[in-house]
Amino acid sequence: MPQALARRVGHLPSWDTYSAHTARKRAAAKTLEPREPPYAPSEAPGSVAHARSEGHAPRPERCDWHWSFASSSGSGADGVRRRWRRARVPTVSAFLGVPPTPLEPGEGALGRETAAASAPLHPSPGRAGRSRYDLRTETAPLVVVVSTTGTGDPPDTARKFVKKIQDRALPVDFFAHLRYGLLGLGDSEYTYFCNGGKVIDRRLQELGARHFYDTGHADDCVGLELVVEPWIDGLWAALSKHFTSSRGKEMNGTFQITSNASQRTDPVRPELGHIESQVELLRLANPGREDSEVQEQNAVNRGQASALSAESEPSLTHSVPPLSQASLSVPALPPEYLQVHLQEPLGREESQASVTSADPVFQVPISKAVQLTTNDAVKTTLLVELDISKTDFSYQPGDAFNVICPNSDTEVQNLLQRLQLTDRREHCVVLGIKADTKKKGAALPQHVPEGRSLRFLLTWCLEIRAVPKKALLRALAEHAAGPDQRRLLELCSRQGAADYGRFVRDARATLLDVLQAFPSCRPPLALLLEHLPKLQPRPYSCASSSLCHPGRLRFIFNVVEVLSASTTEVLRRGVCTGWLAAQVAPILRPAAQVSPAEGCPAPAPEIYISPRTTNVFHLPSDPSVPVIMVGPGTGVAPFIGFLQHREKLQEQHPETHFGATWLFFGCRHKERDYLFREELRHLCRRGVLTHLKVSFSRDAALGEEAAPARYVQDNMRLHGEQVARALLQESGRVYVCGDAKNMAKDVNDTLVEIISKEAGVEKLEAMKTLATLKEEKRYLQDIWS
Repeated sequence: MPQALARRVGHLPSWDTYSAHTARKRAAAKTLEPREPPYAPSEAPGSVAHARSEGHAPRPERCDWHWSFASSSGSGADGVRRRWRRARVPTVSAFLGVPPTPLEPGEGALGRETAAASAPLHPSPGRAGRSRYDLRTETAPLVVVVSTTGTGDPPDTARKFVKKIQDRALPVDFFAHLRYGLLGLGDSEYTYFCNGGKVIDRRLQELGARHFYDTGHADDCVGLELVVEPWIDGLWAALSKHFTSSRGKEMNGTFQITSNASQRTDPVRPELGHIESQVELLRLANPGREDSEVQEQNAVNRGQASALSAESEPSLTHSVPPLSQASLSVPALPPEYLQVHLQEPLGREESQASVTSADPVFQVPISKAVQLTTNDAVKTTLLVELDISKTDFSYQPGDAFNVICPNSDTEVQNLLQRLQLTDRREHCVVLGIKADTKKKGAALPQHVPEGRSLRFLLTWCLEIRAVPKKALLRALAEHAAGPDQRRLLELCSRQGAADYGRFVRDARATLLDVLQAFPSCRPPLALLLEHLPKLQPRPYSCASSSLCHPGRLRFIFNVVEVLSASTTEVLRRGVCTGWLAAQVAPILRPAAQVSPAEGCPAPAPEIYISPRTTNVFHLPSDPSVPVIMVGPGTGVAPFIGFLQHREKLQEQHPETHFGATWLFFGCRHKERDYLFREELRHLCRRGVLTHLKVSFSRDAALGEEAAPARYVQDNMRLHGEQVARALLQESGRVYVCGDAKNMAKDVNDTLVEIISKEAGVEKLEAMKTLATLKEEKRYLQDIWS
């Protein structure tokens, strides 16, 4: 692509100038995925969650290409969506092949499906007047962007599509006419990296579809932008090549392309000018200045920064060469679209019930709060019991629910002070759409309720702790001056990708951190309302059975403490767990001082909860099926509910045969954080829990004892024969709950090892067996990072 088409700061450099830090991250990514580099064509595995859409224009009679977007998280996917939207042109119709829903960032696999999602191969007309199209006959190129849930399953919005294309009755040439490109978004900390994209990619290939552009796999563990940005740049050249060649001859094979589209030298036909002209938006630096002014300002910025960089290490607020002296390629400036007015307060009371939610919300009192760990434990674990007896809330063991939580009062006050809006915190926020906005399909944020105070919005509606995305930094740069503006542009630029990862993403910087670090930055309130995502409710597993505790709901959690080191090291409590800990502090009791029937004295604090979408993490309907549960730490929560439920069923049906129950539990120290120790021993004595295997990772062996099993997977290996028999011969189920980063991967590898050894098969065959168990819902995971 000709460089003259790009607006730029200085000149447009090649994107090869990454620091050693970025190189190490890339190396780490290759280590995590040794046979699948982060950017290469390959097969594909699957899971997708919610998709987002902004009012698309009606599809023209003749469409040049389509794109499909489905993702499980608003975080990394936001940038991909924004860049494509900014690059739309009249002759290129952007369309969601997997029907989208207007969801907020971070809604995960709970996204609401559109009606069209039930028939993704030939969807009906959707919002914004989009007309019918049919993948069975579509000849225009299709672009698919798909993410993966933590368990490797397709997100709700893509499950029906995946189910339809998995139909084995489809002929092998069903999609022989289709040409497509696919970008998978994933996180290599999870076992099933980019599984969503891989499954769709592989199946489309099996049905005859062919690539017009190489598949990319972006890894959020090392930074999605390392793959996403070059993949998008290459996409435009690939589309141009496809359109050019399709007018003269049939596509022959997959079009290989370099990651830097600006190196392309082939001529561009006039009818493709719109595509090329829009690419400049992807490299927009500062649209309000002429090149000479930009170069002059760069020289000033470099001079001001050189004195600092010569004597200091890089930090959030300043850089060192070569970045401090580099010309920058920065994202396009997101168009402003909100108009904000602050009206005098109405004096009415505001409650959490004002928070927007698609699910019913219940206000429930806390009936009990117990500290399960000792004071010298590494982590503080609390059990909270809710009184749901006066509500219609119901649950099964294995279900999860949402807690609606606020931001920290202190952080909200500090942000208001930094924005110089403290004296207007109780004013009502009235939103409208700017008449002259350039944002297509601009709409009011659904997560911002009407007529609420500024303090309420910052407390209950907006995720002020969210790590700022590059688009927000780019917008903030427009309201900063001097070195501050230069540094913000660096952090959102391609050249500053390593610094962004180190000082923003990895340091868990917040909006307040950034504003305090750059004092000249004075953003308007509208900008923050445009960019801050929805404050998501936090999910928790039910740790009880309604048969054992009627009218009660229990859950457990670690009080999260996060070290933020953006400018100075600050220890912050988790948004929800810190708030819950403060709520229950007046009624909190140590476990040893609470009798089973004892509740808390009145008045009890109250919180708001909502149900989560039904999942499959439930006990088998046949009680004779063996159950293997793996849950270290707070991962034991759903299994306490399982066992309480099983205990009551055995009491009610003494003549029924119940299968064996295994629990592999782990913690650091036997005397500090062995959760539910007495209850588990009671369940063993009753015969409800037939096998309890506990690992203590920090307790040393005593005397001449053999080295103990340190982790749950070690105990699984010790009992591999019984585990394999339960799974392979007795049709048992295995449930895994807890940390995805290490534990879930290790348990998965251990199961492969056990099956391979006990069944006498090769590792590859054992992996296929485990995949079959997963497809049959006999290997279930409830994991998080």
